[in-house]
Amino acid sequence: MRVTVNGERRTVPSGLLLADLIAQHTDVRAGVAVAVDGEVVPRTGWSAYVLDDGAAVEILTAVQGG
Repeated sequence: MRVTVNGERRTVPSGLLLADLIAQHTDVRAGVAVAVDGEVVPRTGWSAYVLDDGAAVEILTAVQGG
């Protein structure tokens, strides 16, 4: 199945959990925010959120500095 992650199209296995996609994308555990199809998904929901074909995922990490 195909999803878009931060504007880049990717092929991922069907039934992929959002938590697994995030783990593949970044090893940062704090300061991460995620939206799927424009809706923020709380961290507590990542491990139960099954991605759909065509989903648009934005993974944002906080950066320290100025």
